Amino acid sequence: MVRPPLTPEERLRGEQLGLVLRRARAERSIVEVAAAAGMSAETLRKIETGRIATPAFFTIAALADVLGISLDHLVTRSTPAAAP
Repeated sequence: MVRPPLTPEERLRGEQLGLVLRRARAERSIVEVAAAAGMSAETLRKIETGRIATPAFFTIAALADVLGISLDHLVTRSTPAAAP
C-alpha cells in the first residue's frame, strides 16, 4: 500500500516534534534513549529529524515516558503555532 504524501503542515509538525524530543533528550545518547523506549536508534534518529513525521502513538508515549515529559507537553510544543 502506498502512503499519501505528507502535507506541509504534517511535515512541519514532525520537524517540531523532533526538535522537542532532541531538546528533552539533551545530553543522553540516541542509543540510550531508543533502547529504553524499545526502539532502534535509527527509528529515533528519523523521528528527531522529521523523516518519520507521524510516528505511532505508542512510540511517542514510550519516548515521553523515557524522557520524563508529558504527552500534553509534546502536543503543545509540536503544534506549529506553539513552536518556540
